[in-house]
Amino acid sequence: MNRREALEKVGYMLGGTFVGASAFLSSGFTFADKGLFDKDQIAFLNEVGETIWPKTDSPGAKEADVGSFMSVIVKDCYTPADRKVFTDGMVTLEQRCKQETGKGFMQATPGQRTAFLTKLDQEAKDYMSKRKGDQPVHYFRMMKELTLAGFYTSEIGAVKFLKYNPAPGRYDGCTTERPW
Repeated sequence: MNRREALEKVGYMLGGTFVGASAFLSSGFTFADKGLFDKDQIAFLNEVGETIWPKTDSPGAKEADVGSFMSVIVKDCYTPADRKVFTDGMVTLEQRCKQETGKGFMQATPGQRTAFLTKLDQEAKDYMSKRKGDQPVHYFRMMKELTLAGFYTSEIGAVKFLKYNPAPGRYDGCTTERPW
């Protein structure tokens, strides 16, 4: 008996708890190559994220390193088709920015970046409203969703922006008063 068969049998014994894991293992899922994004591409994604969620009196997306978050999610969680949409979208974003501003995204001013991404965001909304079920998600929507998810799940986003408190309220560990 191999490991896959053992997991399947244990899953049946436990009422199907491991059936999902067994199906996952038998599906042939493999992780992408470790070098999907290089440091320049991660810096590019950080700048896109910073334009979407800029630093104000609270931290921005670049401080949360959303580019690294995006690279991990795209590499490890996206299907090959979605991964292609995302990576092709990075190229498209750069080319369109050059066409519309005369500069690449990294060379554009913050105002040019904001205007360009605002226009691209409207385009993505229009595309998504007319999208058929089998069509891929717009690449900019993927980038925007990953920016927000990466920011809010980062330590900076949770602690400094959302002001997460792991122990809310008052704790009185040792009191002299008895409740009875």
